[in-house]
Amino acid sequence: MGRGWFSVVVAVVVVVVLIGGGNGFPVEDKVVKLPGQPSVGFRQYSGYVDVDLKAGRSLFYYFVEAENDADNKPLSLWLNGGPGCSSMGGGAFTELGPFFPLGNGRGLRRNTKSWNKASNLLFVESPAGVGWSYSNTSSDYTTGDANTAKDMHTFLLNWYAKFPSFKSRDLYLTGESYAGHYIPQLAIALLDHNAKSTGFKFNIKGVAIGNPLLKLDRDVPAVYEYYWSHGMISDEIGLTIMNDCNFEDYTFASPHNESDVCNKAISQSNDIIGEYVNNYDVILDVCYPSLVEQELRLRKTATKISYGVDVCMSYERRFYFNLPEVQQALHANRTRLPYSWSMCSGILNYNENDGNINILPLLKRIIKNQIPVWIFSGDQDSVVPLLGSRTLVRELAHELQFKVTVPYSTWFHKGQVGGWVTEYGNLLTFATVRGAAHMVPYAQPSRALHLFSSFVRGTKLPNNTRPSIED
Repeated sequence: MGRGWFSVVVAVVVVVVLIGGGNGFPVEDKVVKLPGQPSVGFRQYSGYVDVDLKAGRSLFYYFVEAENDADNKPLSLWLNGGPGCSSMGGGAFTELGPFFPLGNGRGLRRNTKSWNKASNLLFVESPAGVGWSYSNTSSDYTTGDANTAKDMHTFLLNWYAKFPSFKSRDLYLTGESYAGHYIPQLAIALLDHNAKSTGFKFNIKGVAIGNPLLKLDRDVPAVYEYYWSHGMISDEIGLTIMNDCNFEDYTFASPHNESDVCNKAISQSNDIIGEYVNNYDVILDVCYPSLVEQELRLRKTATKISYGVDVCMSYERRFYFNLPEVQQALHANRTRLPYSWSMCSGILNYNENDGNINILPLLKRIIKNQIPVWIFSGDQDSVVPLLGSRTLVRELAHELQFKVTVPYSTWFHKGQVGGWVTEYGNLLTFATVRGAAHMVPYAQPSRALHLFSSFVRGTKLPNNTRPSIED
């Protein structure tokens, strides 16, 4: 009898090991340790999820458990924008994931302000053609917003099949930049699924998007307003653009105005800004790629620091991701793609007309489903400046007939102003992050983590200098 009991225990242990440690996670996707990675107590998984077997279309993902109490923390999806830029290169390894590349491009350092302190994190390279995501059908690389949302819906269903314990977990949809299109359109696809499904339903608890493209005819003029208000262009040029340009006719496909005076002023503006200002963070220095790439090849430390930020991180990250041992550890590039990994796709033919879509009606529908929406903006970003986003959030609140529930005011972190925030109707929040860039967690990691922690906990940003749980 004792021997039989022992056999049963052994069999159970074997089964537990085979399915990934008893939590139902796929053992074949487990990342044992990345090259040069510091030791950590949480688990990582990465690999592929098929979204169309017939076409041979698969999306690459990277999943990081929460640092502590992962079983009781929510799941947060993060998507970068572009369209056509990698969430691995952006969110996961430059902004809010647990690691950053070392200056020599051959190892990793710990991100002490990773968002996995507050949530389990899921990063996806989407659509196919971005990063290591691919299709065996070349026509799939001609795509747009609708196909991207459809594939991400399929991806999540199939990812939950790999990680079934997350099916009932709270789900937060987050991202930045062109994810201002990706995330709301995905949320609508998931809400449509929930409306039709008699079985599984997505447990969406919130939407948060940083410096998002929402409405082109407001976001584009905000760029030039930002240049002017920050002393980057002259009064003459700034006032000419604001008075003579009709941005209602502006589109991604044809970014020109009927007015020759307007077009000349815009051209002069772009010439003045030049190549020596980082438009994504106007107070940061720029990295000189020819120098940093030479140093990486020579195995030297190439880190260039500006205000505490490694401005050459993008080059170090690309070098790291193209190391064969890194791709092997991540279970990436399984089809041996004929090109190297890069932050933004060189093969994607994305529908330029989709950039013209007005996203406000989608956000309105999301909010009407009682899902909180946070729009946050780094105030040093001139690409999708807060000047446009703040106006659009106010317009959305007006359409929803929401009253101001938190007047526009400062919020605090570690005794300092973290930014400014206002709230409408308890479901719509606009917040700025002081000193942050287009990529908010990149330039202000501590303030960004505070904001994200408040978002997933459903708490307001603090309006006083007293320490809070996020401090």
